[in-house]
Amino acid sequence: MAELAGVSVRTLHHYDEIGLARPSARTAGGYRAYSAGDVERLREVLAYRRLGFGLREVAELVGDSSTDAVAHLRRLRALLLERRDRADAMVAAIDRELDARAKGVKVTPEEQLEILGARLYDAIGGAYTATRRTDPRIAAQILDALGDARTVLNVGAGTGSYEPTDREVTAVEPSEVMRSQRPVGSAPCVAAAAESLPFEDHSFDVAMAVSTVHHWGDPMAGLREMRRVARRVVVLTFDTDEPGWQDRFWLTRDYLPEFATVLAEFPSLSRMADAIGARAEPVPIPWDCTDGLFEAYWRRPGAYLEEHVRRAMSVWTRVGPDAEQRAVRSLSNDLESGRWAERNSDLAHLDTADLGLRLLIG
Repeated sequence: MAELAGVSVRTLHHYDEIGLARPSARTAGGYRAYSAGDVERLREVLAYRRLGFGLREVAELVGDSSTDAVAHLRRLRALLLERRDRADAMVAAIDRELDARAKGVKVTPEEQLEILGARLYDAIGGAYTATRRTDPRIAAQILDALGDARTVLNVGAGTGSYEPTDREVTAVEPSEVMRSQRPVGSAPCVAAAAESLPFEDHSFDVAMAVSTVHHWGDPMAGLREMRRVARRVVVLTFDTDEPGWQDRFWLTRDYLPEFATVLAEFPSLSRMADAIGARAEPVPIPWDCTDGLFEAYWRRPGAYLEEHVRRAMSVWTRVGPDAEQRAVRSLSNDLESGRWAERNSDLAHLDTADLGLRLLIG
């Protein structure tokens, strides 16, 4: 067992002695014998330990009688994905510093600390409060979908955008960075992942999720959990069903084709709708949208040249610094030459655009 698990025999003995991973039997020769269930628990213990949890925290996690093996796997998957996103963000930041140093640009001590990771995720997450604000027109559509619900669960709540203020709201957000940025007086927030919601069946009138499903480790599992804990479900997400959907938005069509790769494994809108028994409703994006989501600046292309604007959009971290720099450089050239205006002249007089945002209401 020690060889299979990649730990020392002494470690297994210690886990047995403290009751963390205790084998259920002994052989005639006195050796510890691990059943399938024992192996499952040991796997969970070792996984949490390798994620940096202390022994006391691990004991609490694996000792939770309400969490089965599948729930543990979903929780571990979400934790690993968050760690991967942090690593991706750090790589992108390091690449930016390398590029700056290659050009002879001086890097401040503050920037060095951020790039090394001391404040990196806080800095990236902090961009959300600067540019990701509730747009009142999108909010009105979401509020209308909530109907007469009095108790609302906001899954993947982030910093609290679009949470109704006239209902009893409970927020769920796995990221400590995001939770720490929720305004004083906002709804109570539970540290949990969408795929394993710590609530009883039908605990809420409605469960809502706004622009977050694409961040989940297992979107379908998260949607099913929302359906389990609430009588109704409202989800703002993205439609990849329409043929040629990549060409709806000039930014992905002409400058960032890698966007399609980011959503390559994202479930179709029809699958998501079926999972929660929902109908889909288009969400038009106003030309002056105050929520800095990826498509928000469709009539204000110069915004995509701003670093702080891009940092609040996870897409740029996901595609990597090379694709980002190429897209920004090409867009900048086209704006300067007038080519962008010529190619997208039909947008000049539009007040809203349908760029694939959909509200699932079930």
